[in-house]
Amino acid sequence: MSIYLTIFLYVLFGFLAGIFGGLGMGGGTLLIPLLTIFCSLDQKLSQGINLVSFLVMALFALIVHYKNGYVKTKGIFYIILSGIIFSALGSLLAGILPSKILRMAFGVFLCVLSIIQVIKVVKK
Repeated sequence: MSIYLTIFLYVLFGFLAGIFGGLGMGGGTLLIPLLTIFCSLDQKLSQGINLVSFLVMALFALIVHYKNGYVKTKGIFYIILSGIIFSALGSLLAGILPSKILRMAFGVFLCVLSIIQVIKVVKK
């Protein structure tokens, strides 16, 4: 793959992940499969790129949502604390597991998420 096509794909995928992340849907749900499938990156590398990009996207999204009054701070300490603890544990686990297992687990996660979303739409 040429360097220009690679750069174009990275910019396009960053744009798409940013849109989804800004909407609160999680850009990584889109970014990780795009990087692994179309750019042939390793699952662990794709997850690492997603985490770094997520920090920036989440910061901007948080600022916009807070200014619009969509962020409630009641009980946020417990969410942050448990998020930090389980993020550390998940990172340690991801570092131990082979990329193949991570790909399968992420695929199962996406399938379950899709099924849940379809059920929600059908119920309405």
